[in-house]
Amino acid sequence: MDATEIEEGRRRWQERYDRSRRREGEFRTLSGLEVEPVYGPPPGTADPRFARIGWPGEYPFTRGLYATGYRGKPWTIRQFAGFGNARQTNERYKMILGAGGGGLSVAFDMPTLMGRDSDDPRSLGEVGHCGVAVDSAADMDVLFDGIPLGEVTTSMTISGPAVPIFCMYLVAAERQGVPIGSLDGTLQTDIFKEYIAQKEWLFAPEPHLRLIGDLMEFCAAEIPAYKPLSVSGYHIREAGATAAQELAYTLADGFGYVELGLSRGLDVDVFAPGLSFFFDAHIDFFEEIAKFRAARRIWARWMRDVYGARTERAQWLRFHTQTAGVSLTAQQPDNNIVRTAIEALAAVLGGTNSLHTNALDEVLALPSEKAAEIALRTQQVIMEETEVANVADPLGGSWYVEALTDRLEAEAEAVFVKIRDMGGDGTMTAGILRGIEDGWFMSEIAEAAFDYQRKLEKGEKKIVGVNCHTATVEQPLEILRVGHEVEREQTRVLAARRAARDQAAVDAALARMVQAARGTENMIPPMMAAVRAEATLGEICDALRAEWGTYAEPPRF
Repeated sequence: MDATEIEEGRRRWQERYDRSRRREGEFRTLSGLEVEPVYGPPPGTADPRFARIGWPGEYPFTRGLYATGYRGKPWTIRQFAGFGNARQTNERYKMILGAGGGGLSVAFDMPTLMGRDSDDPRSLGEVGHCGVAVDSAADMDVLFDGIPLGEVTTSMTISGPAVPIFCMYLVAAERQGVPIGSLDGTLQTDIFKEYIAQKEWLFAPEPHLRLIGDLMEFCAAEIPAYKPLSVSGYHIREAGATAAQELAYTLADGFGYVELGLSRGLDVDVFAPGLSFFFDAHIDFFEEIAKFRAARRIWARWMRDVYGARTERAQWLRFHTQTAGVSLTAQQPDNNIVRTAIEALAAVLGGTNSLHTNALDEVLALPSEKAAEIALRTQQVIMEETEVANVADPLGGSWYVEALTDRLEAEAEAVFVKIRDMGGDGTMTAGILRGIEDGWFMSEIAEAAFDYQRKLEKGEKKIVGVNCHTATVEQPLEILRVGHEVEREQTRVLAARRAARDQAAVDAALARMVQAARGTENMIPPMMAAVRAEATLGEICDALRAEWGTYAEPPRF
């Protein structure tokens, strides 16, 4: 790009910046040196890379979505939490919000993630252990008791039974007197990554895509600020994928959901802003920063050039980040504080829109209250003390970071070609479905995980406290334990709720929902009616399992 074009871009950036809201404060170094809101090539200088780098707030958004960077608004501190029953988790949420958290992120227990009630025999021993147990809308009422849903953005990390859980959230808002059209938050709903990595599905892919399409339609029409899909690379990375695989598979999944919306006749400029992303921030500092920058650039180009998005908001890739759980170690767990801080800083320098920092003890158990506070304070130290939020994309133009960004982009594009070729019809969706059925994604991730483990065992990769620097004075941690009384109490309360409800109304509502499933009617309203009647999550999911069947991966050797 020649010097004239770069200066024209600087002028456009300045106009955007001047029109934008900015937070109060002096933007100086600790020594008192004033810093500019953005840096670029010196005036009058040409840079052939700059068409790919650009200025913050304009296409291709490599340097961020907003001209102000974090001078306009810092990232949202959104701590992921959930354990035991709804009352216990509600107390933790109030602690997080009271300590300065900016939003909530709900972790559900395994029975809930699999669409099972707490009294299902398959739930035995799992209730409340890896998240909060939610059996019905009554649990959702308790979960958000005293937390105004019209004012707090809420993310819910659940995919298989995401739609019925979402309906419970909507009913809880109704019971608070909050118009559902005013709600803001994110539902994960990403079923592709379940088949690729996490394995928490209820049905075959097609019925899940039916529900997701209905959800996209409903939110586009009724809840414009709500994001019905958070396309998750986090779980793909945690399964052992490389940074390039996480980037490619996640964006490919996102393109599949764009194709789903288009197949429903939705306007891409209306529904695309409702898609968000969820990435892992791993320990390779610069690679992670480059990954986030490449993701924004790839998404903007494909949305504009392949799927016809005309507005900037439809070209934006907005994403939440969580530090890498897989990087945490049971050995010398205090070291996890350092790992999490480095990973969080990478997410911030990569321009994340919201962030969760893992607690030091999560590799051993659910976070203790002290560990959760340290994780929260980690973000606050980065936000309030380091001054990294003073400049938009401060590493933009770095020879190393830009070379890594270009390299990851090229690797992702090569994967996109392979996936589309697998499908045979040129669509990303067909390629994803074929890759799931053939086990291609799983084998690629397994190969990457095996390669990393081999290097670790040979000492080519180092983990402090595991295969080097193993001597320590550290003492065993006191960890949070969820007792069996949580499960007993949850099943007791569930039985009491079933006895007190109008069973005929529940049966009629479930039958009406199944009738909708047999046609083309949007399933959100009849599912909400079942939820209002206090149908349980397991009852809703079992009714749909009976209609649509279940799914098992083909055996592979």
